[in-house]
Amino acid sequence: MDQEQTRPIIYLDHAATSWPKAPGVIEAVVQAMENDSANPGRGSHQMAVRASRILFDTRKQLAKLFRIKNPNDIAFTLNTTMGLNMAIKGLVTPGDHVIATAVEHNSVRRPLEYLKATAGIDVTYLEPDDKGYLDPNLVKNAIRSTTKLVAVNHSSNLLGSVISVGDIGAITKANGVKLLVDAAQSAGTIDIDVAAMGIDMLAFPGHKGLLGPQGTGGLYIAPDLDLEPLMHGGTGSQSESPQQPLVRPDRYEAGTPNTSGLAGLKAGVQYVLHETPQKIHTKEWALTQRMMEGLLSISGVRILGPALGENRSGIVSIIVENVDPSETAFILDQHYGIAVRSGFHCTPLAHGIAGTLETGAIRSSVGCFTTEAEADAFVDAIREIKQHYQ
Repeated sequence: MDQEQTRPIIYLDHAATSWPKAPGVIEAVVQAMENDSANPGRGSHQMAVRASRILFDTRKQLAKLFRIKNPNDIAFTLNTTMGLNMAIKGLVTPGDHVIATAVEHNSVRRPLEYLKATAGIDVTYLEPDDKGYLDPNLVKNAIRSTTKLVAVNHSSNLLGSVISVGDIGAITKANGVKLLVDAAQSAGTIDIDVAAMGIDMLAFPGHKGLLGPQGTGGLYIAPDLDLEPLMHGGTGSQSESPQQPLVRPDRYEAGTPNTSGLAGLKAGVQYVLHETPQKIHTKEWALTQRMMEGLLSISGVRILGPALGENRSGIVSIIVENVDPSETAFILDQHYGIAVRSGFHCTPLAHGIAGTLETGAIRSSVGCFTTEAEADAFVDAIREIKQHYQ
């Protein structure tokens, strides 16, 4: 085998997907594929019943994590993007007004722009400050009589800033507006309580902070909220009816689910529950501060997002003066064995806020298994690269 393929990697791309996975995740996937690979809800034989149990148990663990009373209010999805599309397209109708932020991922922006063009909805993008912080009063002042939905990114996937969802939730509840939260960068790493935070819909990935496999995720839908399903088809229930069932979660889960992936997700969520999001966030925050302290000592390196000492998720994005971000990421990979992501991170609006829309940026992102030595290695590599280009 080629030496390059066996070289140990310093993985700092957790904002894209987590690696390695939590203990027990791979084993759970293999166990499900070897022993429980029947189609859940599509039969009464023992293997189908065991497959159904996997889905139910995973839903229960997620409900415990997010403080959701009824696990059936969680619909499984392939990823956060699918959940966000389900929420937006299932709720918003022609003539509605939607409020979002200028740090949204394209998974929110593109569905909204699509509905602007095809359904005549109106969208207001609120601008946070240059660190990514959003004043909740901006939401309050932007609400109109036609406002149906407020969609917010819990934590920017570029800046690492964390939005005060609870404060925004109090505003939306008081005004009868629904709140959708994109938890792509916060689920599993920042504590989330849907009721206390006033969240009506929560879209989350299984493969990032929840430490499960790719191809898993979900959308929490408040019990008083009925969405038009994104997909229609077989659910294993009420098969005699030509209409999509009304019962949850079947209403939102047409087609065969990723049973083995969800078995792995259950193991990932159990690990997070054992460690707690609070402890994971504390560790990741400490790693970002360590990285930032080192990077601030390097002349010509600019750190995006919240300042040293302020709250952020496990993301540290930078610009290195006179060095193209894509070239820097390539050097980090090829010469140092460090995996990061460069470019525009599917969030051009956030790059506009950061002033990096012309260049893009280098994003490093830590996870709960990242070590201090790996964080230091990244800083040392950036220092050497900067010295080489002086």
